[in-house]
Amino acid sequence: MKIIGADVFVTCPGRNFVTLKIITDEGIIGLGDATLNGRELAVASYLRDHLCPQLIGRDAHAIEDIWQFFYKGAYWRRGPVTMSAISAIDMALWDIKAKAAGMPLYQLLGGASRSGVMVYCHCTGRTLDEAIEDYAKHQQMGFKAIRVQCGIPGMETTYGMSKGKGLAYEPATKGNWPQEQIWSTERYLDYTPKLFAAIRDKFGFNEHLLHDMHHRLTPIEAARFGKSVEPYRLFWMEDPTPAENQACFRLIREHTVTPIATGEVFNSIWDCKQLIEEQLIDYIRTTLTHAGGITGMRRIADFAALYQVRTGSHGPSDLSPICMAAALHFDLWVPNFGVQEYMGYSEQMLEVFPHQWQFEDGYMHPGEAPGIGIEFNEQLAAKYPYDPAYLPVARLEDGTLWNW
Repeated sequence: MKIIGADVFVTCPGRNFVTLKIITDEGIIGLGDATLNGRELAVASYLRDHLCPQLIGRDAHAIEDIWQFFYKGAYWRRGPVTMSAISAIDMALWDIKAKAAGMPLYQLLGGASRSGVMVYCHCTGRTLDEAIEDYAKHQQMGFKAIRVQCGIPGMETTYGMSKGKGLAYEPATKGNWPQEQIWSTERYLDYTPKLFAAIRDKFGFNEHLLHDMHHRLTPIEAARFGKSVEPYRLFWMEDPTPAENQACFRLIREHTVTPIATGEVFNSIWDCKQLIEEQLIDYIRTTLTHAGGITGMRRIADFAALYQVRTGSHGPSDLSPICMAAALHFDLWVPNFGVQEYMGYSEQMLEVFPHQWQFEDGYMHPGEAPGIGIEFNEQLAAKYPYDPAYLPVARLEDGTLWNW
């Protein structure tokens, strides 16, 4: 089966998404997600100008060889732009292979390891009371795992806080300049444990409780945080500190038994190596779109399994529904699964990307359609042109640039 076409689409049905469509001479089409929030056009250009022309004429079944060709053949390895492009190609080729086999992707990977994929949602509020109200809403929806964030007194905004009551959390702002936000570690460390205390006091320990620190703390600050929240039994604390220096996670590990999750910004197995080998984390959060597609994620997950590290893949709505559909197939198969993030999508987004997945009582299933189980409405997508938007930038109260 030969590849005869490869097209790249950038569309913004509320969020910017980069979609790759690969066409074969047998009429089978595969879809891949190449979205890189705030850098979408860089990936689109990398695909359109460099990789897509080199796909034409190749055997669509040669997934491994094509992956290696674009990874090793470019000489400039890794990096978020390169790996997002490779991921989209890999995802689309697995979609084609599963469609050719007449089976859903999870069956082609080896079959289901579970009956459903536990997903966690986002609970947010500008105040503690609003967060509690939002938690109750998601609890009633059936979620078994809930991430909780809220505003911090004395700070205008913070990570995970919605822009208005009842609104979903949306970090990006439209325009050509990122929003600058003021951050105070001291205020955060003093207040956030009160949020978890209030949640557990009101709702008990029936749901898994998660929290994202979003790389804001130093290792010793993260250690203090993890120790202070141990009574509230968090499922995990996410991204406690930047992971460029992976050895610094040892300091956190020495001081707390609160589980640690990280890796949403990683783009290869090499980014995960020390953290997993030394068992410095409990959950690896790499994504199909940024870490090499199905092929790259399988390697990471198998490596993690050797050290009893489980998957907990990033799943915000700035990764397209194509990625979510593929992730659910991967999650249903992967033996060392932990949890899947599910931020959800607007009706507008799902009209552009008709899907097969189902949600029931806190669990999701990708469906039984051959392939990934998602479609792409090109005509509707064309009505939503690219609209520049950027994630915020954080500064300390004295103006020092900080980790957002």
